[in-house]
Amino acid sequence: MSPLLAIGLGNPGAEYEDTRHNVGHRVIDALTERLDLALEHEPDALVGWGTHAGSDLGLAIPLTYMNRSGDAVGALRAHYDLSVDQLLIIVDDLHLPVGTLRLRPSGSSGGHNGLAHVAQRLGTSAFPRLRIGIGDDFARGQQADYVLSPFTDAQMPDAQAALQQAAEAVLTVAAADLDAAMNQFN
Repeated sequence: MSPLLAIGLGNPGAEYEDTRHNVGHRVIDALTERLDLALEHEPDALVGWGTHAGSDLGLAIPLTYMNRSGDAVGALRAHYDLSVDQLLIIVDDLHLPVGTLRLRPSGSSGGHNGLAHVAQRLGTSAFPRLRIGIGDDFARGQQADYVLSPFTDAQMPDAQAALQQAAEAVLTVAAADLDAAMNQFN
């Protein structure tokens, strides 16, 4: 099985740690704990490598802001000499209800600036992605405030369950393949 590098998008800094926009970071945090991996500083990212079910699995958290995620993703891809299908980009999605997961082998950015920047830097939108639903319960013009705030108490159980399911989905992609994970988690 070829190596997989799972990259959880988000914003750096403690003030963003628990926001909806940082669910990608939180999935990587859950996986590093579960696999007992330490992440080390590399240019533009924290990265750790281990194995799962006999496959090499890398975990990365970009240190760039969400809208500049492509810089870190592009640098990681080049540094590890990976093809785009060996990447799995993990990101929040306003268009999905809280707690919903969607794995896809490719697709549009869906208006997500982080995904758009990754596609721009990679020169393609044909890279695997795992979208985690954060809902769209905000007033017109309040999208930025919504994504940069924590889940509500009412949303938290679904959000926590989705983070655990997302971690399982990453492990399934590493152990089997993207199709198997899509069949199980979509």
